[in-house]
Amino acid sequence: MRLSLAAVALLAAAGLAACGGGGTSGASPIVQQPPPGSIGATATPEATPTPPGATPTPTPPPGVTPTPFAGPTAAPANAALHVPSGFIVSVVAHVGGARALAALPNGDLLVGTQSANVVIVPNAESPGAAGTPATFATIADTPAQGIAYGSSVVFVATQYGVYRIPYTTGAQSGTAQKIASVRTGSVAPNSDGDVHHTSSVAVSGSTLYVGVGSSCNACTETDPTRATVQKMGLDGSGMTTQARRWRNAIALTTDPATGNVWAGGAGQDNLPQYHPYEFMDAVSTRSAGADYGWPACEENQHAYTQGADCSNVVAPALEFPAYSTIIGATFYPAAQTGPYAFPSTYRGGLFVSMHGSWHSIGNVPIDAPHVAFVPFAGGAPAHAVNWSDPTAQWSDFFTGFQDGSGNRIGRTTGVAVGAQGSLFVGDDQAGVIYRIRPAGTATSAIRRRR
Repeated sequence: MRLSLAAVALLAAAGLAACGGGGTSGASPIVQQPPPGSIGATATPEATPTPPGATPTPTPPPGVTPTPFAGPTAAPANAALHVPSGFIVSVVAHVGGARALAALPNGDLLVGTQSANVVIVPNAESPGAAGTPATFATIADTPAQGIAYGSSVVFVATQYGVYRIPYTTGAQSGTAQKIASVRTGSVAPNSDGDVHHTSSVAVSGSTLYVGVGSSCNACTETDPTRATVQKMGLDGSGMTTQARRWRNAIALTTDPATGNVWAGGAGQDNLPQYHPYEFMDAVSTRSAGADYGWPACEENQHAYTQGADCSNVVAPALEFPAYSTIIGATFYPAAQTGPYAFPSTYRGGLFVSMHGSWHSIGNVPIDAPHVAFVPFAGGAPAHAVNWSDPTAQWSDFFTGFQDGSGNRIGRTTGVAVGAQGSLFVGDDQAGVIYRIRPAGTATSAIRRRR
């Protein structure tokens, strides 16, 4: 569901106040094999629009012949969940508190969690069922929610640190080594108690980017690492602030076509007029120390604090409705190969996972958990920001997590593209990993229709 401008006005009138949903809990992950059958409740799926400016691709794509598969099958996803016609969705693993995802070259999948554990799902790209999830690493710092892979190294971002684990195909080849510290100072003395505990990580070439959440909803930080995106070498050296005054840059991802790192997160609450749009931006392309304005300035250099000078604040390139809570993102490689590669409509585009919000109108959360698709062209969103319409740049892709009464069967978190082309989506409420593939490819999952 999208937040209309009318809903924004109604929300302002209601005077709602709460966190945008980017925090974490202390729940430990439950690691087990997927049970047979579906999960959760059922509901009638809603139609999903074609991405803006896209041309529908025939389903199945011409020349695709289903591959016979006689092995164990992947569990069908809840029938309430919906992907566009031409795709299929299944549940390949149960991982409690699943957050950020990282696909490995051999087809395995790493899962950051709300606990100290990083979980590995072996053979996630199998034609049928994946292997049994297991603990890949345990970090002496929670939550180990941030995860990325690059240069034969697995990087993990926790509340207070950044760790690296050497990796060779199919095996962890070393213990976790702490290479950098974040949140080295105290919580802001004027904090309102909305403290974010997560950190996120992305790799671009020889550079590591780390998003560090704030210690409040709206305050002036005294810790120079909070409410920032940090940049450093792959060994943690030379850490500097790439972006500042960013409330919670929890969704970090690298565009393989350009090497640009994009970040997204959640805006502040409790504003006197209306909640600002949630945003993503190519943070690595900005000058070091780029100012994103929180909490005084957001959106198109709009001042939310009397007398604030917003003239030098970054106006982000990609906008979503208020309270979306952008929690995960991944680019679909333009040159992706493999039996589960998506149609050309999606190549080079960006999948963005929204955690949804507990902010409600009539006890119904105003933005449902979902995954959106953003078409890209020339390294930027194919459609420019429309400051009057935060729904203009994207379309729904994976929906059905919330019904009309506000009941939820899950909350989407991390997203990743597998080595063979599958799209993986985490869910920290249901504690599962979903796998999405084009119809007509080898899989056991049922096909979703409009």
